[in-house]
Amino acid sequence: MATGLQYALVGGALLGLGVALLIWRLSPSSPDVVDVVRRYSPEGVKERATLRTSTVEASSQIDRVGLWAMKRLPTNWWGKTPTKELALLRRPVHRHYGKKVLYALTGLVMPPLITYFFAVLGMPMPFIIPTGASIVLAIVLFFAPDFDVRADARKARAEFNRALGAYTDLVALERLGGSGSRQAMELAAEVGDNWVFQRISEELQRSRWKGEAPWDALHALADELGLPDLDDLADIMRLSGEGSQVYGNLRARSASMRSAMLNDELARANAINERMSMPMALLGVVFMVIIIAPTLLRVV
Repeated sequence: MATGLQYALVGGALLGLGVALLIWRLSPSSPDVVDVVRRYSPEGVKERATLRTSTVEASSQIDRVGLWAMKRLPTNWWGKTPTKELALLRRPVHRHYGKKVLYALTGLVMPPLITYFFAVLGMPMPFIIPTGASIVLAIVLFFAPDFDVRADARKARAEFNRALGAYTDLVALERLGGSGSRQAMELAAEVGDNWVFQRISEELQRSRWKGEAPWDALHALADELGLPDLDDLADIMRLSGEGSQVYGNLRARSASMRSAMLNDELARANAINERMSMPMALLGVVFMVIIIAPTLLRVV
């Protein structure tokens, strides 16, 4: 059980932390140059616009917590936010921040609750164990959504590249049929009904409304989502807009994309095969021990 000295130490630590946070809040500080540049960059402007529009649309508790955290907490507390991955998955940044905050609070609360449960059963723990466990678990769960987003984004990028190979072939066929560059890209995007074709179609329609070239729109989309294959397709279509022959380049690009995906699948299959060989070898060793053990026991 906790003693009076331990309670006094915890109370003094909390009081000192409160005074330190109050002084830190009231003392003037010089602005962070990197943060200022990021706020006035196109990504920062888009993030602030999203924050203003999302304030009205926030309906769930996670959204409200995320909006509050984005307004109140310092920017450098979040670490490196996977903005490209979130844009690819179409998940709002404030929802991601809200999930991080709620996960961290869950990590802070769980060890004391478990400690209280064991104390009720008559098995008290030292005070330092739940305190350290709360800090470690809160830090781990705070960064857990980042790993989840990056894992989901890797799967989404693989799916995007598979659909992009089919889209490239469709654009090549449209160009072979005599369609112009924009018309070929738009008609090819209307063929598929999955999210990849819909995303490309939305970007092409937006470029038509804005009066910009479709390959420039695909360049911007590739930079925003981190898709180098889409950027290569935009380069090929830009050259086709200048009058060069594009059918062969598009077919060669789609073939190289399929070859790269096939090599990745083969490498993944080989890795899985190697992981499966170790349990099989261990099972063989156990089987041999079972066979040899009776003979050795009779000899002894």
